Amino acid sequence: MTSVDRWLLPDGVEELLPAQAAQVEALRRQLLDLYKRWGYELIIPPMLEYTESLLVGLGSDIDLLTFRVTDQLTGRMMGIRADITPQAARIDAHSLGREGPVRLCYAGSVLHSKPKQPLASRSPIQLGAELYGDNSPASDLEIICLMLETLRVAGLEGITLDTGHVGIYRAVVKAAALNAEQEASYFDILQRKAKTELKLFVASLPVSANVAKQLLELNELHGGEDVLSRGRALFADIPEAVAAIASLEELTSALALRIADIKFYFDLAELRGLHYHTGVVFSALVREHGQALALGGRYDDIGVLFGRARPATGFSVDLKALLELLSPVAEPSAVFAPYDPDPKQWLFVQTLRDAGERVICGLPGQDVDTTCDRLVGKHDGQWCLTPLRD
Repeated sequence: MTSVDRWLLPDGVEELLPAQAAQVEALRRQLLDLYKRWGYELIIPPMLEYTESLLVGLGSDIDLLTFRVTDQLTGRMMGIRADITPQAARIDAHSLGREGPVRLCYAGSVLHSKPKQPLASRSPIQLGAELYGDNSPASDLEIICLMLETLRVAGLEGITLDTGHVGIYRAVVKAAALNAEQEASYFDILQRKAKTELKLFVASLPVSANVAKQLLELNELHGGEDVLSRGRALFADIPEAVAAIASLEELTSALALRIADIKFYFDLAELRGLHYHTGVVFSALVREHGQALALGGRYDDIGVLFGRARPATGFSVDLKALLELLSPVAEPSAVFAPYDPDPKQWLFVQTLRDAGERVICGLPGQDVDTTCDRLVGKHDGQWCLTPLRD
């Protein structure tokens, strides 16, 4: 390894330099304060846990993203968290054990063994909120409103909300009576939206013409509000699918009354987190970013794995992804105090710091700091604050 190689970081793993780190930290504080005002309590789960609790029941997606290490004390396998949401579910179900609605929020680093999408970070800073103990549409409405408020507070505009419902896919597959192998193939093709392959697959199935049409056209049900009426007509003989579409319509109607400038996009074949989510799923997009900035959904009953089934809905956002869309923030003004052993200068500097000023104390031989715009100097024998002259 050459000396140059020692400076390289793994692909998808980034460092934040002072200006970026300050901007991320300021945004983190601002958003956690927002969640506090909405009644969400901050939790700080551990970076790693035994895989038995970290990965159980969450499907293969999280499993493949998780780094594993061996605990040198016990020999047991541990995982470095790839998602904080399951940890929050464990805390609600087991560590807190409260009855009724519980609102939790968090902010922390996660690690992915591979990027979720091309060019995505493998070391996101995940921030999010989760609402437990209520299975009504009001919970989904609150969580989506908080997600959209998160992006608004971050300074983003022109947000499109992409919504779907995993219950639609499940109802269609159940009505078609697909076996496990057939469903796995159908799921894979829908995820890739491979139209030609889908036609060949459906043609090979021993199903009626109506069921074949439903399996084919589910792939086309994405776009504007007309998608909902098309879906109701297509799945008129599948009550569970119609009910899921109706719940989407009610939810987005309520959102439109609260947030006037929201744009809606519907995808009734949305399969993100199918093995994780149980109802409505949603994500927020802006034109300047190729992937969802924030995403979430309903994931009822994961808590049963920790001893207590609980309804749940929530969302998360990557602070690093948000940072890419924000304008750089100018360095805050600072005061330079030239090196002087006088204890009265130190007391004056501390007074400035207590008042909120950023003060850099010079070291022997240092004349000035280029980030400073003011100077601690003496006037009539007293330490005071003066502007720096060119």
